[in-house]
This record gives sequence, structure tokens and C-alpha cells, in this order.
Amino acid sequence: MRAETENLANEIRQAIALLRRHLDWDQTLKRLDYLNQCAEDADLWNDIERAQNLMRERQFLDDSVAAINRFSQTLDDCLGLIALGEEEGDKAIIAEAEASLTELRHELDKRQIAMLLAGEADGNDTYLEVHAGAGGTESQDWAAMLLRMYIRWAEGHGRKTEVLEVHDGEEAGIKSATILVKGADSYGWLKTESGVHRLVRISPFDANARRHTSFASIWVYPVIDDTIAVDVTEADVRIDTYRASGAGGQHINTTDSAVRITHIKTGIVVQCQAERSQHKNRAAAWAMLRARLYEEELKKREAAAQETQDSKTDIGWGHQIRSYVLQPYQLVKDLRTGIESTDPQAVLDGELDRFMEAALAQKIEGSKQNIEDIE
Repeated sequence: MRAETENLANEIRQAIALLRRHLDWDQTLKRLDYLNQCAEDADLWNDIERAQNLMRERQFLDDSVAAINRFSQTLDDCLGLIALGEEEGDKAIIAEAEASLTELRHELDKRQIAMLLAGEADGNDTYLEVHAGAGGTESQDWAAMLLRMYIRWAEGHGRKTEVLEVHDGEEAGIKSATILVKGADSYGWLKTESGVHRLVRISPFDANARRHTSFASIWVYPVIDDTIAVDVTEADVRIDTYRASGAGGQHINTTDSAVRITHIKTGIVVQCQAERSQHKNRAAAWAMLRARLYEEELKKREAAAQETQDSKTDIGWGHQIRSYVLQPYQLVKDLRTGIESTDPQAVLDGELDRFMEAALAQKIEGSKQNIEDIE
């Protein structure tokens, strides 16, 4: 067998082993047996909600186990064909089997990405906040560009967006904004975008056409439902109401309908002005606060589980994740993964998949250490 083919086969074995370990193979098989027994229980559907949850879990586990078994069988079949081709001197059989191995490797790459979207909140809708950095109009315009970029990404993937609050800049752009992105795995994909984004360009606001550097931060946290307990009461927060701002005309609110909630212990602040009703804005703000607190807990868990890794949850104002250079050359570069694009306009129009996939895949690379081969 050629060295390249042997290396490819080893990569596939390692990828399958990683999938098995992530799934906790032995426990998954036991759990699947239990769920299959539940499915045969005539009383299961007396509790429709519980039954639906169990059947959803059963389908997921069954599909995962079947896929991993299929990957292992395909690997064995391909290696068997290669051995047969070498024995009979049939280069066509060898070439076909090697092509199947390459296809299998690509399929495993996709499966590994999907595996990283299997967290307890990854499948949920998500909130996305944009905050302009220091720099006045320059940074505020950059924040507005980022907001448009994520809305375009969401629209391109069939997701719906809802603007919950926007604080306009004095001259142009926005000081901050919060949007709700609705659609399967929205949080799982967008969570890779949290961090500081840097723009370098010739300023349209500078009469001398000088080059400026601007910063804005993105913060992403999942929408949570009532099945996830978050311990927070009104005694833990300060609630302020204020008059919603807008572009003028019909958008100006004449009552204090906007709501801001500050969590005293953590300093987390959320606000909503999307509705004319203070009651609705208050409910939305409470949901956002619970989501933020839950996201903080997720970060703590991940940091504890991956203490030795360069975790992507290390989010802070000083943590740059990506640079967008429009002048003197055209380049977007992710500082975590090294992924680049020489078409900044396409990226700013929402073509972000390569960057998101690479950030997720980076976790896989970190998880490949000390993976045992399948016996």
C-alpha cells in the first residue's frame, strides 16, 4: 500500500475514533437500547411531550451509531479492495478504492463539524450583540457594517432576524445593537464569531483620505427555553425604563417603553426597545438576561473541560479574532485559524462559512491529541 494511502487510512481511523469518543460509544449503545425499549411501551404516549423528547433523542443516537458503523465498514471495504487490487495487479480497483477513501475523509470532515454543533444549546436560536469600539464615527460605522454582515449571513442561510435594539451613532453607524437570529444551529455557528473585529480602510469621513483602524466587538449567546434552569430573581437586578430612540417620525416613541436590566453580581446589561409595549420589552429583556447568564455558565464549563487548549470562548475586548483590510490591499484574515480571503466585499456581504467552519474544526484538531485507535 502506498504511504499516502496508509496515511489517509490512519487519518480516517483517527476521525472515527474521535467521533466514537465524543459520542461516548458504550454509554450511547446502552442508552439506545433503553430508548428502543421505551418505544415499545404502550403507555409512552400518555405523556406526549416526554415521548417526543425521547423519540427525538432515539433518532439522533440511532443515526449517529449507524453513521459511525457505516464509516468503519466503508474503511474496511476500501482497504480490502486495495489489498485485492495489489494481489491481482489491478490498478483500476486500487484507484477506485483510493478515491472512495478520499470521499470518506471528506464526509468525516463534515460529520466532525456537525458533531461540534451537538452541544446542549448549539441547536438554538441566538442573540448577537454588536458594540462599537473607541474611535467615534469610524468605529460606529464599522459596527453598522458588521451588523449588516451578520444579517446578510443569516438571510443567506434561510434564517430570520429580528432587531431588538439599536443605539444610533451621532453622525453615522451605530453605537450598539442586538439582534435575534432564528433558525436551526444558529448559536452553534455564530458562537465562533464572538470577539473583537478590526477594520483598516481609507476613511470616508476623513477629508484628507487617511487610513484609519477601527474596532468593534461581537457577543453571541443562545436563546434558552424553560427546560434550562437559570437562577435569577428581581432582587438580583436593577431595572430601568427609558424612551426608545429611533430615526425619527413614526419611529420615535413618546413613552418610556424601552427596558434595561442590569444583573448586579456580574454587571451584565441587556436592553430591549423593539416593541412599543414596555411589558413586551421587559419580557424580552428578561429572556436575554437568562440567556446571557446561561452563556456565562457554558463558558465556565468549557474552560474547565479544555483548560490546556486555546479556547475560542476566551472572549474579551482585547481578544481580536479577525482583521478586515480594505486599504492598502484587500484581505480578511482570521487570527485564530489563519483562514484568509482576498475578497473582503464578499465577506462583508455574509460569506462567512469558511471562517466559521475553520474555527469549529480547530476544536477538532485540539481534540485529536491522545485519541486511541479503534480496536
